[in-house]
Amino acid sequence: MKRLFKFKYPKIALFIVAIIVSYVIFKNPAVSSFVSNLNSFSYLGIFIAGMLFSFGFTAPFAVGFFLVLNPENIFLCAVLGGLGALISDMLIFHFIRFSFMDEFLRLERTKTFKGIAYLFDEVFHKKARMYLLYAFAGIVIASPLPDEMGVMMLAGLTKIKAGKLAIISFILNSLGILILLAL
Repeated sequence: MKRLFKFKYPKIALFIVAIIVSYVIFKNPAVSSFVSNLNSFSYLGIFIAGMLFSFGFTAPFAVGFFLVLNPENIFLCAVLGGLGALISDMLIFHFIRFSFMDEFLRLERTKTFKGIAYLFDEVFHKKARMYLLYAFAGIVIASPLPDEMGVMMLAGLTKIKAGKLAIISFILNSLGILILLAL
């Protein structure tokens, strides 16, 4: 039992377990049938799934919901899901110091991370590093990866304002959800 609590990256391990559990749940035909039959609640469900799309531990369940849903108007669903994700990302932005920060700070001290940071400092100009940071954070925010990472990069490594982050979050999450729904 002590070994479990001394595990170096428990939150990341729980994220991987959440991915596996959500895959098993949404592969079940009964769950797929239930989600498909929500009809009148599907837009509320999409908004809630959008909120779940932003959090690391719940993103796999949101992706499962989006993949099983098969809505008629994927653009409306992407906007509703993007609004839900926006609310979550703004919560993450304001509470990032209480989330994954301890593990990310620990990762920053690893030899691999320091080597990558050194490589970027040597190879890329400061402005190019900033563009790469925004691009990478944008990919993380748009994807089902934990938005905590992308928001933390923008909140901690740039001087981004909440309004600008809100616009970026809404556009990228809506785009990510649209791509999932189009599959």
